[in-house]
Amino acid sequence: QVQLVESGGGLVQAGGSLRLSCTASGRTFSPYRVGWFRQAPGKEREIVARIGWSGGVTTYADSVKGRFTISKDNAKNTMYPQMNSLKPDDTAVYYCASGLTRTTWDYWGQGTQVTVSS
Repeated sequence: QVQLVESGGGLVQAGGSLRLSCTASGRTFSPYRVGWFRQAPGKEREIVARIGWSGGVTTYADSVKGRFTISKDNAKNTMYPQMNSLKPDDTAVYYCASGLTRTTWDYWGQGTQVTVSS
């Protein structure tokens, strides 16, 4: 079993930056891909960004392109989103996830709250 633990959430003013992290532990961690999702109150969970664990190919939601950067450190089993130019609309609980295939998300973190004040 794989456990994912997020950290780094908090309160930030609009225009500010935050860097979240997600570290995997447990069995050998070798997913096909990892990603970040978010869920705002009253809204469905949406994917923010994903990255291939081996190749490093990245994909971003249109709403965060140019502002968020996803990266990973394979040696530390850790992945990060660097979130810049934050907006109040970015307020949500952010979750990391890992997928064993290109079509599944198999493990999830517990989520970390990000609040952007105007």
